[in-house]
Amino acid sequence: MEELTELILENEKLIYKAVNRFPYYRDKEDLYQAGCKGMQDAYRTYDPNKGAKFTSHAYRYILGEMINVVNKDKCVKVSREVTRLNNQIEKAKSMLAQKLMREPTITELSNYLEVPEYYLIEAMNSNVTAQSIDSMVGDTNMMLHEVISSKEIDVDTLLYLKTELESLNEPERTIMIQRYYEDMTQTEVANSLGLSQVDVSRREKKVLTKIRGQLTF
Repeated sequence: MEELTELILENEKLIYKAVNRFPYYRDKEDLYQAGCKGMQDAYRTYDPNKGAKFTSHAYRYILGEMINVVNKDKCVKVSREVTRLNNQIEKAKSMLAQKLMREPTITELSNYLEVPEYYLIEAMNSNVTAQSIDSMVGDTNMMLHEVISSKEIDVDTLLYLKTELESLNEPERTIMIQRYYEDMTQTEVANSLGLSQVDVSRREKKVLTKIRGQLTF
């Protein structure tokens, strides 16, 4: 137990690095405790004979535990008030559209419902679906996941990736670890493995496609 405590203290920067991936989550202490649990699981399962660094191995467990905390908290949310307000907004939109012969503005909806504009905007934003990680960016030939930070990957995919890593062959396993747990760009990964950026992109996309296919069942 004392050895584990020392290990956690030695790797606090790694835990806080993972905490920083959730800048909008209110309870940082909950995330830190989840990180400590992840470190404990990593310590128990680490096998140095597999060649992976302990920090790389541990970071997956730390981040996975934090994602579990955030995901559970998220499931409790979307309050009844917000749901009720969204229903009222939809009815008001329909009625005002018929009356005005056009889509009503936020101000008009606010006046009709007698609800402050910022409440309406907040409620409406709660219904916005996240942009697909595989959507194309503008007129480029690049997908969203190729130009944004890897930490933007959706939670379900990241969780499933954590469980799939051990079954991946090299270099795919290292590519996914470096891309989604060490925040490296495709170019940085390519340089570290002696591959081309195109090859890294192709292999990464293949793994993500497989994982998302599993999530649809």
